Amino acid sequence: MALLHVPARRVAVLVALLVGAMILSSSPAMADPAPPPSPPPNPSDQQLDQSKNDMATAAGQVGKLTSQLAAVQAEADALGAKLEVRQESANKALVDLQVARDAAQVAAQRVQATQLEAAAAADAIEQAHRQLDEFIAVAYEQGVQSGSFGLLMEASDPSDLVQRAEFTQAIAEQQSAALDGMQRARIAKVNADSVARAAELDAVAKQNAAAGAKRSADSAVATAQAALSAGIAQLHQVDLRRADLEHQLDTLTAKDSGLRAQRQRYLAYQAQVAAAAKSAAAAAAGRVAGAGAGTVGGVRGAIDRALSQIGVTYAWGGGNARGPTRGIRDGGVADAFGDFRKTGFDCSGLMLYAFGGMGIGLPHYSGYQYNAGKKVPISQIRPGDMLFWSEDGSIHHVALYIGDGKMVEAPYSGGAVRITPVRYGGGLMPYATRLLG
Repeated sequence: MALLHVPARRVAVLVALLVGAMILSSSPAMADPAPPPSPPPNPSDQQLDQSKNDMATAAGQVGKLTSQLAAVQAEADALGAKLEVRQESANKALVDLQVARDAAQVAAQRVQATQLEAAAAADAIEQAHRQLDEFIAVAYEQGVQSGSFGLLMEASDPSDLVQRAEFTQAIAEQQSAALDGMQRARIAKVNADSVARAAELDAVAKQNAAAGAKRSADSAVATAQAALSAGIAQLHQVDLRRADLEHQLDTLTAKDSGLRAQRQRYLAYQAQVAAAAKSAAAAAAGRVAGAGAGTVGGVRGAIDRALSQIGVTYAWGGGNARGPTRGIRDGGVADAFGDFRKTGFDCSGLMLYAFGGMGIGLPHYSGYQYNAGKKVPISQIRPGDMLFWSEDGSIHHVALYIGDGKMVEAPYSGGAVRITPVRYGGGLMPYATRLLG
């Protein structure tokens, strides 16, 4: 996900000012401060009217600032999605590169094996040559009279002739066997050489594929670095605008104690929400711990494992089936946030941990996780389904649906694992992925 950081406290203030009446109706009332020892001044009708007009003007300004900040947040979220697309593309290229390198290594081992076979065939040919040379040398030393004609001429009677004929046949068969052995050895060597050459060509092809994948990975990383560098500049401008809005908001809220009271009521409500999330995380962690070291079963187990990590920091490249791990470098925004020094999860790493307890292994790439299970229309999602977001057909984010319109996710650098309402816009894929149930 994108690398954003807009303080939740300031957003809470703006939301409180915009929907204060609704919040006040659902939040517990706060005790009014004790009255001052002396009675307050009695304002004139003109002062009361002016105060009413000032508050109306301030309320209008607050509403305008709320809209502006919402637009800034939407712009930052969109930027974050674009940044993650580049990061996930680089992640995929690194995975594909490793696969290509492994294939090249296997091909190289095959070349070595066939070279050994070729050497064995060459030895066999050499041995056959020696046998043939020995046979020819013996025949030469014995001379013509020791050959087949000589044996027949020297026969003393028919019986001796038959024996000499059989002996001549044996010699011929021995010579033929020597020639056949040499021919088989030659064929074996040719076959072994052919296999070796084919294996070598295969190895070269795979090595070229690995080199191409490496070039693609380098190009993707360079593209990501350029985009993320531009993103840092944009986020800096967003942060400057946010600071300006904060200053204006502080000025407006200082003018009227009623607005400030609404702010405090909403902050109290926000604290209750945070406490509830912390309690849910603690309860989930307790259930996960109570399940023991073995494999936990069911959708509840996967959700509990994800919820047990609420508050754990985001770290790009972090997380596996055993829990949070140190992040890795991306050469851009994640490095700027120091993710490689943090221990935590990225979006797909959180899914590895959630489903690792079910004995389900997943690749550390959201695009591959999308195809890891059964596709379910978004209108039919159930707790435990994985939700995905994409841009231009490329998946860049994943979260776990927990029911009641909410999900748990590792959002972006600078953030932490959190519960949030499902974002039905912004590239949500029309299908979820179901691994359980």
